[in-house]
Amino acid sequence: MKNILFVCVENSNRSQMAQAFAKIIGSDKVNAYSAGSRPSGKINPKAIAAMKEIGYDLSAHESKSLDEIPDVPYEYAITMGCGDECPLVKAAHRIDWSIPDPRNMDEAQFREVRDTIKQKVKELIESIS
Repeated sequence: MKNILFVCVENSNRSQMAQAFAKIIGSDKVNAYSAGSRPSGKINPKAIAAMKEIGYDLSAHESKSLDEIPDVPYEYAITMGCGDECPLVKAAHRIDWSIPDPRNMDEAQFREVRDTIKQKVKELIESIS
């Protein structure tokens, strides 16, 4: 099992959805984690609603800091395009996905970001296989 870490600033939208999709798509191949450089402490209700539409309960997730993730070697540290560096994270590969922050987007735009994240996670999991 490969460890994957998804990072964004607040750990309330993008990285949370990426972690969820990694669990859904790659549960037999990866351990997925997410964290924020400045976590908000809560999951955005829009993210919870967007994931509920596809049958995933994101309300069970918690917004975490990089200090709260397991101290394990990560195969991938994926940032979401927020300029985050993860200097304290041991990762074989570091990738930035440049995904816009959907926090202030309307529902349709938020779904587009969700679907982009799903596609990128799917491609990542397939590349690991």
